[in-house]
Amino acid sequence: MQLLGYDVGSSSIKASLVNVESGKEIASATSPQDELSIEAPYKGWAEQDPETWWTHIGRVTASLLEAEEADPEAIQGIGIAYQMHGLVLVDKQQNVLRPAIIWCDGRAVEIGDKAFNDLGGSYCLEHYLNSPGNFTASKLRWVREHEPELYSDIHKAMLPGDYIAMKLTGKVRTSISGLSEAILWDYQSGDIATELLDYYDISPELLPDHDPNFAVSGELTPEAARQLGLRAGIPVGYRSGDQPNNALSLNVLNPGEAAATAGTSGVIYGVTDQPLYDELSRVNTFVHVNHDEKQARYGVLLCINGTGILNSWLKNELFHGEYSYDEMNERAATVDVGSEGVTVFPFGNGPERILQQQSVGAQLKNVDFNRHGPAHVIRASQEGIAFSMNYGLQLMRQMGMDIRRIRVSRGNMFLSPVFRQAFANSTDLSVELYESSGALGAAIGAGLGMGIYENRGEAFRGLQKTETLEPDPDLQPAYQDAYQRWAELLDKELKNKTSSTY
Repeated sequence: MQLLGYDVGSSSIKASLVNVESGKEIASATSPQDELSIEAPYKGWAEQDPETWWTHIGRVTASLLEAEEADPEAIQGIGIAYQMHGLVLVDKQQNVLRPAIIWCDGRAVEIGDKAFNDLGGSYCLEHYLNSPGNFTASKLRWVREHEPELYSDIHKAMLPGDYIAMKLTGKVRTSISGLSEAILWDYQSGDIATELLDYYDISPELLPDHDPNFAVSGELTPEAARQLGLRAGIPVGYRSGDQPNNALSLNVLNPGEAAATAGTSGVIYGVTDQPLYDELSRVNTFVHVNHDEKQARYGVLLCINGTGILNSWLKNELFHGEYSYDEMNERAATVDVGSEGVTVFPFGNGPERILQQQSVGAQLKNVDFNRHGPAHVIRASQEGIAFSMNYGLQLMRQMGMDIRRIRVSRGNMFLSPVFRQAFANSTDLSVELYESSGALGAAIGAGLGMGIYENRGEAFRGLQKTETLEPDPDLQPAYQDAYQRWAELLDKELKNKTSSTY
């Protein structure tokens, strides 16, 4: 018996095939080999064509089925993880009406901020646990304001994962956690956020009906099966945003547990049983994948837009591919903690929530042409990413989150020893590294959603810890000093930007 998981990211589409009995991954695939393009026709915009995601779903599926152990007849369920906070619009024929407005697009910031002020901050935080901010609901309002003819053709507005599920099953549905990440869920009423919809003059008819995350929401249609080389009728048993799903993939489901990623964006995601919120909405609370009426589970999410994308920019744009990522990591290790004063702010991928949606931009500071070279810039960038995540972690701790240990997949920025060291020592967290992935988590989610696994122990028996990294008492003072210098420079920058607006 096998399970299939898809992870629909903004940089690539990944897939995983899992053996149910062993919990081990049979095969994995990624498409494209280079990163997917993100179109930015105007400053602050970020769009992708949803049909491109579907094309690469086909390619990764074909690659998986070439594996020796792959058996399309043995696949019993499909799970989906996806990039959060995006907006996909389709007409009644399920045709895409415009490019998807994805997570790092900043065009709706002012719309969400105005809604927060007009509806009242206390109301929004009590009912939505967040400001409407730059989330999916506000992006839909932007379309209503700026593309009224197109808006009139909308049949359904959905998240990226809902679109992929629609392509697989022909059905347009979503989940409660999906509605919460779109800021379309009212925690007080336990239903659709009708007050916000009324304020935005958006009909609730545009929203799909919702299911639990762990539930069969449809079956693979004959047409989708033909396109993918699979058998028709396979149940789609799970879907989740990428960060709640990453937590699931690492068996992070209960209060006090936390997960982190540092791919294109950097995330710390902690689980709580309390509906906590940050009064300035700098970190955000959503419904976690295993939330239900009997057992409340919320995920508090810190997101830094510019993390791995900074590392990629250094490699491809600044160094023109002269160094591989491994070589960059080796060079970073030749410089002492603190990068001899060089400081990097990794905020070059749009407005940042932890900075109250301000666009500070990526910045390189304190470079001395006579002392500093590429190694200093690489290390300062990796430290800057770790420091930005620690900056947000402090906000989570102020909310009452008690995080002392964190689980991560061994990939992306966590492949760098310098980054791992900077992260553990600046955050004062014990970091547990596992062999896992979002696509693997989506496959496991499908097994849980279909009842194939009786309990968590069965579902995660294949999860392997490869390393535990503890804060180093000898290095921690140097990292704490470097972080304080970094944070002071950032606070100064933020004060300057605030004063310049008056």
